Amino acid sequence: MTQPTLFASVQWTVTRLTAHLRQVIEADPALQDVWVRGELSNVSRPASGHLYFTLKDAGASLRGVMWKINATRLKLPLRDGMEVEAHGKIGIYEVGGQYQLYADVIRPVGEGALYAEFLRLKSMLEAEGLFDQSRKREIPQLPKRIGIVTSATGAALRDMLSALRRRLPLADVVLAASPVQGADAPPALVAGLLALNRIQTDVILIARGGGSIEDLWAFNDERVVRAIAASDAPVISGVGHETDFTLTDFASDLRAPTPTAAAELATPVTLFDLASAMSDLGQRATMAMTSRLESGRIELSNIESRLRFYSPARRLQSERQRADEWSRRLVAAPAHRLALEAEKIAGLGKRLVALSPFEVLARGYAVVTRPADGSLIRSVGQAKENEVIEVRVSDGQFGAIVNKHTLP
Repeated sequence: MTQPTLFASVQWTVTRLTAHLRQVIEADPALQDVWVRGELSNVSRPASGHLYFTLKDAGASLRGVMWKINATRLKLPLRDGMEVEAHGKIGIYEVGGQYQLYADVIRPVGEGALYAEFLRLKSMLEAEGLFDQSRKREIPQLPKRIGIVTSATGAALRDMLSALRRRLPLADVVLAASPVQGADAPPALVAGLLALNRIQTDVILIARGGGSIEDLWAFNDERVVRAIAASDAPVISGVGHETDFTLTDFASDLRAPTPTAAAELATPVTLFDLASAMSDLGQRATMAMTSRLESGRIELSNIESRLRFYSPARRLQSERQRADEWSRRLVAAPAHRLALEAEKIAGLGKRLVALSPFEVLARGYAVVTRPADGSLIRSVGQAKENEVIEVRVSDGQFGAIVNKHTLP
């Protein structure tokens, strides 16, 4: 029997050993992506929102935890005794010194096989081109008849009808009632689609509420998918909740996250939009009519102005005014002419007066003559000494005797 040595080559603390084991486990890729099947027990969900559980089978048990961020996405209520498959990674909770599963997905046993079938069908139908974007048809803006394929008793129908009445009460709504899960659902869904196409529906809604993959499986049925792809009317799918995807979503012309959203997408133009458009059209028509009337009034005023310009009455008024003008001219012309002649004569008189010898005398000049014959003496040489002369000034005349001293 081997005796332990008193001085071990390596001494571990519990913390160091647990940390080492954690590193070893987390370094193994096979343990970081595992699916574990077992029966649930000790399921608890405290106020933190995290989910704690134990997976067990006949031979062992495994503690597990799912953090709140993943637990809020769970679609099924977990309970003790449920057979599930949990996906996640293996780690060690160091405080408790135990290994456990950190889960991110939990699904019922058998769902994995359904998902594999889902992927197989999706790949096959996609290869045939049933999901091509080029096949998608445009949703009408203002449908007159809306078809619905869903359960007549489900909450999905009530939600859709409420949305349609609120948004577009003018549209006719036709229901093709059908079960939405179980073996009878696929042929009934196909029959509903065919019936709504026969009555020339403008758009078709195929919808139901949320559920597990088994609950929604009818909407992954190949017959339903092909019926949607072959529909003459565009199809909007509203199956499950926002995180649920079925093959009908890929085949439909438009996918809605919920049934209510499908009803909203089927009525892009609402009654409010129509009322607003009518009001806008009314305002535009009023403005156009007012503008046209104003343009007509201006045009009529221009025509009246042109008519008045070419009117005989206007020409008569113009000619009458012209006659009055000529009459005034005829009356004024002689007086004007006489005034011009009078001014001309006055001007000549002034010129004659300016040229008169008397005017010269008035400026200080004198006229010298011989009294005997009245001849003018124009120069000193004509005057004789002691000769009697007559001198005429502006206001009269007087006699004078030539002095010798004045001779040259």
